[in-house]
Amino acid sequence: MEHVRRAAERTAAVTAQLLAFSRRQVLNPQVLDLNELIRRFEPTLRRLMGEDCAVVLRPGAAAHPVKADPGQLEQVLINLALNARDSMPRGGTLTVETFAATLTEATATLKPGVRVYPGAYSVLAVTDTGHGMDEETLSHIFEPFFTTKGVGRGTGLGLSTVYGIVKQSEGYVWAYSEPGQGTTFKIYLKVSTEPALSGRVEADKPCGSGEVILVVEDEDSVRRIAGRALEDAGFTVREAGSGKQALELLSTIEKRIALVLTDVVMPGMSGKDLAANIAQMSPGTPVLFTSGYTDGEIVRRGLLAPDAAFLQKPFTPDVLVRAVRERLVTGNAGRDGAAPG
Repeated sequence: MEHVRRAAERTAAVTAQLLAFSRRQVLNPQVLDLNELIRRFEPTLRRLMGEDCAVVLRPGAAAHPVKADPGQLEQVLINLALNARDSMPRGGTLTVETFAATLTEATATLKPGVRVYPGAYSVLAVTDTGHGMDEETLSHIFEPFFTTKGVGRGTGLGLSTVYGIVKQSEGYVWAYSEPGQGTTFKIYLKVSTEPALSGRVEADKPCGSGEVILVVEDEDSVRRIAGRALEDAGFTVREAGSGKQALELLSTIEKRIALVLTDVVMPGMSGKDLAANIAQMSPGTPVLFTSGYTDGEIVRRGLLAPDAAFLQKPFTPDVLVRAVRERLVTGNAGRDGAAPG
């Protein structure tokens, strides 16, 4: 079972990387403080780098809040850290810093082929003291499946994933390197005028206390696994195999539903249509959508609104419980997540 689980996780990771490179992921952007992000992520970075690599944080006082998906930025840090670790086989130093920067019209002339929008940016920079790269290698690093590693030591998707995530976040990523002089990746994210969130719901906070969660999923195995994970976390679970069954359950359950977890694409009634019906039957009930489909059609074809609460399949039980808990916290805002019309 452990081998099966690892194989599934590897397959899911490769799929997620391909989606990131093609910019087809459904993101959950939040206004966040980059300094808080790197401080919170420091223990993970130290574990990734190992004992022979030092990790140095240099949070800049002038770095302003940005709007991005915190989970995806953490993925960026993981990929850059792993890349740095491979370039420092005998140990070295990984430096992560943030600072403010202004991109001007003059910047655009230095970046041929890239449309640069002038303005204020916060920069997340990751530097290693590894063996560095020559100009030829540097020109290919963001290409999918390009790798200088031996067979079986990488997919060649790590840096292309970084590129895809940053581009989908409407930012820029540039690399600077010379043989023997290490490498620096600089990620430019546009400054947000909104205040930064104080942080995400922590995983060690109490879980459910009997709240009723309605799980709507046409795939029996997925529905059962999701239901069991939520029950183990202290929630009361009701299951439905279709939108029609979900509405029938809603009309008979006496206790108020705290949240509806629904697949986006289902036979007969889509998740969007189900959410619209729930909004009429039980106004204010939070909805958390989930799907294995993350290409542009989910948003572009009106299957979901751009700001809908969304959980990407496949998910682990821990990720599911955390997403449900976060949605319950934000659900008081009265947003049902369904696209208009």
